[in-house]
Amino acid sequence: MNTSTHDEVSSFQTGFALRPDHMVPVRSSEDVVAAVRLAADARLPVSVLATGHGLPGAVEGGVLVGTRHMDRVTVDARARTARVQAGVRWRDVVAAAVPHGLAPLNGSAPGVGAVSSTLGGGLGILAREFGYAADHVRSLDVVTGDGELRHVTEGSELYWGLLGGGHHLGVVTELEIGLVPVRTLYGGSLAFDGGEVAPRALLRAYEEWTRTVPSTLTSSFAAVPYPDLPALPPQLRGRYVVSVRVAYTGTDGDRLLAPLREFGPVLADSLREMPYADSHTIHSDPDVPHSYYGDSAVLSALDVERAGELLERTGPDAGAMVVVQINHLGGALARPAPNSVPYREGRFLVRLLTMGGRQQARALLDPAFELLAPDTLGRSVNFAFGAGDRTEGLHDPETRKRLAELESRYDPASLFRRSVSA
Repeated sequence: MNTSTHDEVSSFQTGFALRPDHMVPVRSSEDVVAAVRLAADARLPVSVLATGHGLPGAVEGGVLVGTRHMDRVTVDARARTARVQAGVRWRDVVAAAVPHGLAPLNGSAPGVGAVSSTLGGGLGILAREFGYAADHVRSLDVVTGDGELRHVTEGSELYWGLLGGGHHLGVVTELEIGLVPVRTLYGGSLAFDGGEVAPRALLRAYEEWTRTVPSTLTSSFAAVPYPDLPALPPQLRGRYVVSVRVAYTGTDGDRLLAPLREFGPVLADSLREMPYADSHTIHSDPDVPHSYYGDSAVLSALDVERAGELLERTGPDAGAMVVVQINHLGGALARPAPNSVPYREGRFLVRLLTMGGRQQARALLDPAFELLAPDTLGRSVNFAFGAGDRTEGLHDPETRKRLAELESRYDPASLFRRSVSA
């Protein structure tokens, strides 16, 4: 593999090999049409790589379409919309929108692909106030399995299926998305030392607190056993850190967070008013490529006893580093929308991620998810990191049936049997 090809197949997720028969870097919708027709003529499967954050597994053979060069963003401030090409990252959309006093419904990590994460639903930092990113898509340009470029708008079955259905209906080359009028927010993280406060007790306090907050506040609970490494900041090194991350567009953030601030001695408190351009600092997700494996469970309720047991099994004594994140759902996320994003009745999303190998990860994470089974509605498409071979639970049976009918209509040769990577 020459250097240029190696650069094209490089990914944020380093744990899975990308060895296609043909690597096709694209710069336009016409290039995508040509790539899909090439694959169809050769009867080869198609995969699509944007940034590689959500890579569902290894790619062996076939045609890999690389969209990273399709990086144009244009904002229409009057209409409060943006047109976003397939390789654009959320940081680019934020940078284009904030000068106009607008914000996209981006996720916590600025390096994630905006288009591909939206196709999986798009759970953003302002999700409880505005809903999923998929709920704000005005139109899509997509190349389907017959090699045709289609412009798709609300009301069509293809629009419904593409938004939330995963990535098996074609290659989306561009989205037109709605922006929201948010200039500033109250946000940040409230962190505690898990050796000084009881993680179970904090989780219980968090679950009770979520019952009291308005839909304009979106939050998550996290538990991370940091290794004792010199590269880490001293306040994190060797600690089991449990934290609550918050994004709120109201003006009384300190009052709302007071009950959690009083829970116990605080390790770090970054809660503050901030311009939207700084919203990526709320979670401070790592931006260095690395290997990881993970999965998720959408819950109808958070049983704090079972979730507390999960914390103990995935904590510092688990034998491998496991990151736990519990997102509070509800609010605008529960509203019906003309797309296939499932499980809108969910109240919490539990995400588990480990840096270990696949076999070790499954042995550790599967029993943890079994604890949550009584309240589990399903899994999230966007948070099946390396678990993309397991399709059960990603959609409810009725949605899965409708998606299968669309796949047979728009991709009868099953070219797109592999997922796109956000």
